[in-house]
Amino acid sequence: MDLMYQRDGEAPFTMPDNLRIIGTMNTADRSIALVDLALRRRFAFVGFSMAEEPIKGLLRRWLEAKQLTHMGWVADVLERANTALDDRHAAIGPSYFMHEELDHAAVERIWKHNVLPYVEEHLFGEHDRLAEFALDKLRRADDAGDQEQNEDGGAPQAGA
Repeated sequence: MDLMYQRDGEAPFTMPDNLRIIGTMNTADRSIALVDLALRRRFAFVGFSMAEEPIKGLLRRWLEAKQLTHMGWVADVLERANTALDDRHAAIGPSYFMHEELDHAAVERIWKHNVLPYVEEHLFGEHDRLAEFALDKLRRADDAGDQEQNEDGGAPQAGA
């Protein structure tokens, strides 16, 4: 490939045949709709959803791989929050919580400063719904599920 500033006699610039460039795009941002449409016309598009493999269960698998299984409740809370959002284009992704030093204090900080502001923006005009996304409320739903399983005589199951 000839480059604009290539010097005379220089070998042409080449790229390996196996080079693949992957770009990501946040489909929740409607302000870039025209750019989104232009890119979709020019490039292959592969969509990912929190409700489908390989993203579904990614946080739980990552927590297990990092021996953070005691933090598995975070994956349950994230699933509940995304179910409450009910918008696959606005789902809260797992990367917020993929930190090897993840503990309860870190989750609270991430939830307060990253997740809730995002949810509040998404629910613009529906301020009363924000209470559905309180971390403690979503976590209590997890504890209630564990309680029901224990009362039935079974052990709580992660991700059930």
